Amino acid sequence: MAEAAPALLRELEAKARTLRVNLIRMLAEAGSGHPGGSLSAVEIVTALYFHVMRLKPLEPDWPDRDRFILSKGHAAPLLYAALAERGFFPPEELLTLRKLGSRLQGHPDLRKLPGVEASTGSLGQGLSIGLGIALAGKLDGRGYRVYVLLGDGECQEGQVWEAAMAAAHYRADNLTAILDYNGLQIDGPVAQVLSPLPFAEKWEAFGWAVREVDGHDFASLLDAFAWAAGVRGRPSLILARTVKGKGVSFMENRVDWHGTAPNREQAARALAELGAPSP
Repeated sequence: MAEAAPALLRELEAKARTLRVNLIRMLAEAGSGHPGGSLSAVEIVTALYFHVMRLKPLEPDWPDRDRFILSKGHAAPLLYAALAERGFFPPEELLTLRKLGSRLQGHPDLRKLPGVEASTGSLGQGLSIGLGIALAGKLDGRGYRVYVLLGDGECQEGQVWEAAMAAAHYRADNLTAILDYNGLQIDGPVAQVLSPLPFAEKWEAFGWAVREVDGHDFASLLDAFAWAAGVRGRPSLILARTVKGKGVSFMENRVDWHGTAPNREQAARALAELGAPSP
């Protein structure tokens, strides 16, 4: 395991803070959206967009780019914050989230915004999309990798397990799924609503290589992504243990914040905790 340089870790931590600040501002301005599952995956998305993935923001359709599929499409504010910070579109546009005519809809729309690889929101579909893109890359002789971010509650529905079975069958080793394991979904604890546990054993039984990490620790995440790139002959899963609402004390581990946007006063409190001024 090669240790990440301290300067890189500090840079990623600063980016993560910027993404958290921007998504709180977006959600407060929109008055609707999903803070809990956006905040829980900030470090995962930051690591991918600001260190791991090969991208050309000024050439969003570059054929050899790595692909990211946000299968849990309701966490769109996080994806938009990352794309804007990475240079795919002007950051000023973030405050149009969910407004009439905006390119930043409540769920990602690949027809509207550069950098969005798939329209998602109907849960349980993203892994199938990612697998198709991964297999196409192999057929075309491309060297890109595909990353799919799944929610833990999302694993209760859709085509998740069909795609998991197919990915192992077709030895899609250019496909990595990241499971945002925060333990909560809109109706309560994932394990109580409809338990998909144990995760690691199930994915391994389907033929995937699995590594479990602290999903808020950049050093562990970077090491896991490097490990995944080295897996041969089968797909890989990074089981990232996270905290819903991470970074805002009154949102952490609170199911109420799954799909409730902060009001102005709550947003001001959140921004103060993040060390940013209110808008």
